[in-house]
Amino acid sequence: MIVDKSSVKPPLRIGRLSRETGASIRSIRHYDAHNLLDSSRSENGYRVFSVIAITQVKQIQRLIASGFNLDEISKFPECMRLKEGAAFCPETLATQRERLAKIENRIADLQAIRKELLGSIQASELNRPSVTRGTKAEI
Repeated sequence: MIVDKSSVKPPLRIGRLSRETGASIRSIRHYDAHNLLDSSRSENGYRVFSVIAITQVKQIQRLIASGFNLDEISKFPECMRLKEGAAFCPETLATQRERLAKIENRIADLQAIRKELLGSIQASELNRPSVTRGTKAEI
């Protein structure tokens, strides 16, 4: 069997993977520590990644932007991490609903905090003494 060497992609070192994906080297190491990336060590000890890691990193970033953490992402089916933009699988529906409920609870909490803060601001503005020009308060 003849292999066309021009079609074989060499492994990526972490700096190139970072440039290709826009993810920081620290983030990539973090994803790798959670076993979310396809990586190995070269003979000289450098961490190297297969080309599929570009897709994996982009998909991980997308899932993080959707509100998932790395522990949740690590439980997702492999197919969701190997295809950029992959749709959520039916197996993840419960996790998606849990995440949505957490987000909605957080929104409700923030709205309550906002209402309290607005009330405090309004009360402060109503109770603020008016300052006239030329008083000691202005000097």
